[in-house]
Amino acid sequence: MAKLDSSLKNMVLSLSLISFVTSALLAGAFTLTKDPIVKAQMKKQQDAIQEVLPVKDATIGEKVEIKLDGMPDVFIIYPALKDGQLAGAAIQTYSYEGYGGKIEVMVGMDKDGVVSNYTILSASETPGLGSKTSFWFKTPKGNQDIRGKNPAKDNFNVKKDGGDFDAITASTISSRAFLSSIRSAFDAFKKYNEQK
Repeated sequence: MAKLDSSLKNMVLSLSLISFVTSALLAGAFTLTKDPIVKAQMKKQQDAIQEVLPVKDATIGEKVEIKLDGMPDVFIIYPALKDGQLAGAAIQTYSYEGYGGKIEVMVGMDKDGVVSNYTILSASETPGLGSKTSFWFKTPKGNQDIRGKNPAKDNFNVKKDGGDFDAITASTISSRAFLSSIRSAFDAFKKYNEQK
């Protein structure tokens, strides 16, 4: 058996063949996993909407995108209709002020803007501390629970900044970002109500 000479031509040919096969495998994996990933994301979003709605047997209206001045992304309003009337909404909101970057939240508000519930959609906060936002502001002790509060009447800032709510211990930045996302959701919902 003759030994192939190690030449530039052989190396380029081998590398090209390996690159082609690897690219084909990656494209195949992407094609196989794309639909299940999209379906899982849609289910997560639908579950979040149902979890936060102020009225459980409401019909979800068509989503509306709201742009606020000075904000880079849109806010998505999912109106909750009861007997054809607006009963509240689920609002997909965000803040880029988190310790780990962007925090995305789904928050429910009644027609007057009173917070009914929330769920964290995504966050890159410090595990163990910043990740406590998923339950901290639902805890009915001290000044933590935001449910039943209205950003128009209550100061949705941490106490350290003159607000009404206790920050997560050793995680003030994450707390500020979370509360900022709720204030922005209220502003988007208010703008939505003014446009109807």
